Amino acid sequence: MGNSIASVVNLTKIYGTPGTSVEVCALRDISIEFETGHMIAICGQSGSGKSTLMNILGCLDRPTGGMYWLGDLDVAQLDDDELSSLRGQRLGFVFQNFNLIPQLTVQENVEVPLFYQHVPAAERRERATRMIEMVDLGPRGHHRPMELSGGQQQRVAIARALVNDPLVILADEPTGNLDSKTGDVILRMFDGLRSKGKTIILVTHEDEVAAWCDRVITLRDGEIVSDESNSQPIGAG
Repeated sequence: MGNSIASVVNLTKIYGTPGTSVEVCALRDISIEFETGHMIAICGQSGSGKSTLMNILGCLDRPTGGMYWLGDLDVAQLDDDELSSLRGQRLGFVFQNFNLIPQLTVQENVEVPLFYQHVPAAERRERATRMIEMVDLGPRGHHRPMELSGGQQQRVAIARALVNDPLVILADEPTGNLDSKTGDVILRMFDGLRSKGKTIILVTHEDEVAAWCDRVITLRDGEIVSDESNSQPIGAG
């Protein structure tokens, strides 16, 4: 796969309606290679298939047909337990609604992925602390999510996504609940991660967000209608 960190080949996803013969084709024979160290936007209107694609890339759903390679693994061949392990070890997730656990502190939220990988407590604390400091929230480690602004909560989510040193970061509308100034702060953080060689795939419907990306892939009715490189993404270089 050359410089690819992930790829989908002839990917198809068909949903059936329980109790009926009705089928909906959410993805139609799409092929994409995702290059290492790039930020790639997946765009499209509601119903275009972008969320379905993101769920498959995140190992939260399985394709009906085709292949998905993540690193050197043929994801389609993995069972449910192996998929769960893969999510914990190779993927980091950032969501529009942050998805932080309100009862836990910032430190504990960032440690969650490591807990499920059975990482020893001392190592969990050390790695989480390092990530919290990296997103400039060192003094807030003992606060709970509701004591933070939206931008700070999203920075916690980014720290949590990075704590397992993932191959790929998947971000679903990561600036959707933020004002434009705070959204730019988050995008600059992603840009910094890209400059360090991280691969970021994000779903967005905002042209302003796509402009930060090296590549913009647009879906319509489950098909790729454009796949364009951005020679001068905002922030890059």
